[in-house]
Amino acid sequence: MTEQTGPLPVVAIVGRPNVGKSTLVNRFLGRRAAVVQDTPGVTRDRIAYEALWNGKRFTVVDTGGWDPKASGLGASITRQAEYAMKTADVIVFVVDSQVGATDTDLAAARILRRSDRPVVLVANKVDDERSEAGAAELWSLGLGEPQPVSALHGRASGDLLDLVLDALPEAPREQEEEEGPRRVALVGRPNVGKSSLLNRLARDERSVVDSVAGTTVDPVDSIVTLGGEEWRFVDTAGLRRKVNTASGMEYYASLRTEAAIQAAEVAVVLLAADEVVSEQDQRVITQVIEAGRALVIAFNKWDVLDEDRRLQLEREVERDLARVRWASRVNVSAKTGRGVDKLAQHLRQALDSWETRVPTAELNTYVRALVQETPPPARGGRAPKIKYVTQADVRPPRFVVFSTGFLEAGYRRFLERKLRERFGFHGTPIEISVRVREGRERPRG
Repeated sequence: MTEQTGPLPVVAIVGRPNVGKSTLVNRFLGRRAAVVQDTPGVTRDRIAYEALWNGKRFTVVDTGGWDPKASGLGASITRQAEYAMKTADVIVFVVDSQVGATDTDLAAARILRRSDRPVVLVANKVDDERSEAGAAELWSLGLGEPQPVSALHGRASGDLLDLVLDALPEAPREQEEEEGPRRVALVGRPNVGKSSLLNRLARDERSVVDSVAGTTVDPVDSIVTLGGEEWRFVDTAGLRRKVNTASGMEYYASLRTEAAIQAAEVAVVLLAADEVVSEQDQRVITQVIEAGRALVIAFNKWDVLDEDRRLQLEREVERDLARVRWASRVNVSAKTGRGVDKLAQHLRQALDSWETRVPTAELNTYVRALVQETPPPARGGRAPKIKYVTQADVRPPRFVVFSTGFLEAGYRRFLERKLRERFGFHGTPIEISVRVREGRERPRG
């Protein structure tokens, strides 16, 4: 399988509310990532996920329900879906075969027929052969053959994925840079002060604030001016101990928190400075790192700390947050406003690092000197030789090391530490993968 680097092709899933788009996304991903609930309008934003089918990676964009006549919140969902269509390489248009083509579906089809993107028409909720007649009626939409699928039960989903892959171009089209404020996920366990901080930033009572843990159920987007620049903050429900121990709306709130991290570029993880750094705090930080997002750690309630607690907190940070020494750290008080204005510089620094690309020549000159001074340890009597290093991607920075043998985890951590010392990367995770290539030939970057 050839390694894909650079941007992945994009598949947008569109359709009116409650036709099963998120269920189909989960079927594409092979896991329960998108929020699925029997209430129309649960997905309110574009949410992107990385998918893999038959050795090909691509991005799936789940959108809110498409309604050309919508107003208010519905209108913003429509804009999201239209943007997804404009930037996608393939559009998957989902229709509920049990309901048939509605006026909204017909209006959507008219727009899609004018699109220069390939469109795959999906007749969803075809659970058995008896239901296929309803699917055939969707030929009337003028978008070609309807593909009968049951997203819920997985019926014919593999055939659909094959069709989608066939429709993808060899290379993704040039993506337009999304305009607008940088996206910030405000995350943390319940009751650390996320809503209070957002209200302080927005200078109004945008979010419901209550001392009962877990008051916020739905993310609330707020455009905030900070450091002379606009930012889009998403205030999210507090993460529970484990997603599967929560029930009902709490369960979906937990999933939406994860989705908010995925939809953001940088995450502010809020910790309560007057409480011990907990396992839940660690889990939130891990989620941000695994999602590959830039990271700022903010310690809230700084105004209530005495000298003893500050010293104790420093020891906790040294012990419990040692693996994220690279993260930006800022001390704030949502209540008094102390340190809140400093957030902007930390966000900018983390995003700059997240988007940094090191020139290949400079990277290899540095790594060659480093390896000469500290070569990788021998394994099985033979010391591996590092031939070449390239930066495969940004957002976050990803490096590929071409070596004649396996590199121990300790040596990979050493390389990461040294790359950070030399090139910064303050506030962003970086990934280092190793390709073992025997022989003398120098790999091409």
